[in-house]
Amino acid sequence: MAEELKAQESQNFIHAFIQEDIAPGGQYEGMTVHTRFPPEPNGYLHIGHCKALCIDFGTAEKFGGMCNLRMDDTNPTKEDTEYVDAIKEDIHWLGFDWDDRFYYASDYFEVMYQCAEELIQKGLAYVCELTPEQMREYRGDLNTPAKSPYRDRPIEESLDLFRRMRAGEFPNGAMTLRAKIDLASGNFNMRDPALYRINHQPHHRTGDTWCIYPMYDFAHPIEDAMEHITHSLCSLEFEAHRPLYNWVVEHCSLPAKPRQIEFARLGINYTVMSKRKLRQLVEEGKVSGWDDPRMPTLCGLRRRGYTPASIRNFCERIGVAKAASTVEYAFLEHCLREDLNESAQRVMAVLDPIRLTVTNYPEGQSETFQVENNPVDPESGTHPVTFSRNLYIESGDFMEAKAGKFFRLYPGNEVRLKGAYVVKCTGCVKDDSGKVVEVLCEYDPDSRGGDPADGRKVKSTIHWVDAETAVDAEVRLYDNLFSDPAPDAADKNFLDCLNPDSLEIRTGCKVEAFLASAQPQDRFQFMRTGYFCADSRDSKPGHLVFNRAVSLKDSYKPAQA
Repeated sequence: MAEELKAQESQNFIHAFIQEDIAPGGQYEGMTVHTRFPPEPNGYLHIGHCKALCIDFGTAEKFGGMCNLRMDDTNPTKEDTEYVDAIKEDIHWLGFDWDDRFYYASDYFEVMYQCAEELIQKGLAYVCELTPEQMREYRGDLNTPAKSPYRDRPIEESLDLFRRMRAGEFPNGAMTLRAKIDLASGNFNMRDPALYRINHQPHHRTGDTWCIYPMYDFAHPIEDAMEHITHSLCSLEFEAHRPLYNWVVEHCSLPAKPRQIEFARLGINYTVMSKRKLRQLVEEGKVSGWDDPRMPTLCGLRRRGYTPASIRNFCERIGVAKAASTVEYAFLEHCLREDLNESAQRVMAVLDPIRLTVTNYPEGQSETFQVENNPVDPESGTHPVTFSRNLYIESGDFMEAKAGKFFRLYPGNEVRLKGAYVVKCTGCVKDDSGKVVEVLCEYDPDSRGGDPADGRKVKSTIHWVDAETAVDAEVRLYDNLFSDPAPDAADKNFLDCLNPDSLEIRTGCKVEAFLASAQPQDRFQFMRTGYFCADSRDSKPGHLVFNRAVSLKDSYKPAQA
């Protein structure tokens, strides 16, 4: 898979910019390319973060550089060490590492504070006492400049008030520190943006040390510069914030001057990727947790059965663009099928079982067949399955009378039992209500392995399990969490778009005995059904639980050139 990804690699616009920067005469000539991935620890990583992850870490890999992992913990309100640990686990699972380059934004709180004082002393920042409501009221519009009656406050007074803000003398919302840039700027991010706000909230690392916290637009360039980042790669919504990023780097005494480059976020249909909305799904019990297999979180995708290689391949193949676009969820599934087709072991599992009795097979007798593990990987070998008089098949593989192009079991028809014998249906048994509870057949002893000795053609092959050795399992059939392809659209309530059929739980499923020892996260292809993963939370010996990662049918159709 690594070689495949390398072959698919292309020179995207980010790589072109970096190549220019490190070339002779470029602004970073002779320097090591240094990127960073800066998630906020207020939730779990999702597939959208994964695109940024692959860009940040992958770009560093491409240019033989380094990538830092930094927790953007400047807002203590919803941050927690639980999310820090989960983020690190997800990144390692994807196959990326940061070595000893792990940082927190809070590592630089004192540096940020000193930079803020420096700006005040230069006359480039002031303490403003406008309320949030007044701030919005005085923001102006394209034809009207913003205003603040505190903009010309004396430097000494702003410095004194800022120090008293740090000391905790004022309540939340009483004051902010604002940059003094341009109240008439056409870019509203430059209309004297707030740099610090008061928040009497304990921080998960610094406790009660601070009651003022830097705004992201002020903190981020300082963090990048302190870590000597050369290229700060971020999503497209920060493009309008880049002038402020550069302004902070230019006017603060910092050891480096990073370059910010923006790329389009990942959009996928049939899903939402707002942390706020994902948290709402969890907190309102719409899903079982952040790792619910229907969630677009990496822990949810992992639990469902996605592989690191399939996700990285997906991110590589969708490319890096400047314009926003929406990718089909079906393409993510397509990438998983490609990977699991090569790696997943084939097994037999009957999800809607009905008994199949081989009436001419000796009672009490059994035999063992060897079934291939993976037809696309001959070196993967085989595993044994037992065969006896009493079997289970899918109830849908039998009809009392043939209808349409049905070539499976019906009275008088023959089918091949995968890897075993050819059997002919001779009838069925019904209960008092008229429901079929047992299918009857006879086997051809000369068809061991599935090929009749006389060479006659058998049109259909079905899977089965031995009723004497099969084990019970719970199988969870997952579908898209949303039935609407655009649940995140502005004119919709995403909760109204939830798919009521996103989860079907089947109990009493029968799987071959081989699966009794399945370990959490083991992945298999259930023949004729789909790819499944042993659930990492609920599956255990004596209570097997398998999640459908993806069906066998591929609905993705690539766009025509």
